[in-house]
Amino acid sequence: MKEKLNLEINEDPEIQIDNSFILESVQKFQINKNELNILLGIGGSGPTKRIPAKTFLNVMNKISEIKKCKFFLATGKNTEEQSILNEILDSKFKSFCHRLDDLTIKQTLPIIKCCDLSICNDTSFSHLSAALNVKTITLMADTPLIYGNYNSKMFPIIPDGVRTVGHNTLGKEKVNPEKIFNKVIEILN
Repeated sequence: MKEKLNLEINEDPEIQIDNSFILESVQKFQINKNELNILLGIGGSGPTKRIPAKTFLNVMNKISEIKKCKFFLATGKNTEEQSILNEILDSKFKSFCHRLDDLTIKQTLPIIKCCDLSICNDTSFSHLSAALNVKTITLMADTPLIYGNYNSKMFPIIPDGVRTVGHNTLGKEKVNPEKIFNKVIEILN
């Protein structure tokens, strides 16, 4: 673009976080770099974008079999989002999870920055995570693919049985946990 339009464009928007906030989060949440710290962006701006808890639980199980993990659950206060959150917290992973829904964005950003990886519905948390330079698997159930792959830190997963996604794909039940897990392994290696 620079040659044709004489414009310099940063393809990867970036959010800067003061290091003191990061260190504070590390201490408060006992973030250990010997564990795999994963943000799970389980919320979504609409019901068709919210991947079911069973999909996240399946992926959590697979990842936990290969590495000790800590999961940070990012969601809003919507009833359906809280239901997904509670289903995860009522699982065997409860002691490995930290809910972030009572924190402000200012408090949440340094936690995300400390994560090794994010797995997020196509929501604000996927965009924030990628802008914090965290490799982010974006689960694309019902929005155009460009929303989840405009940043080099984003790795979209689309529902089984489709070649691309857009509004009205309605694919949240078809996002394959095995594909998510395979992408996690690819990113970590």
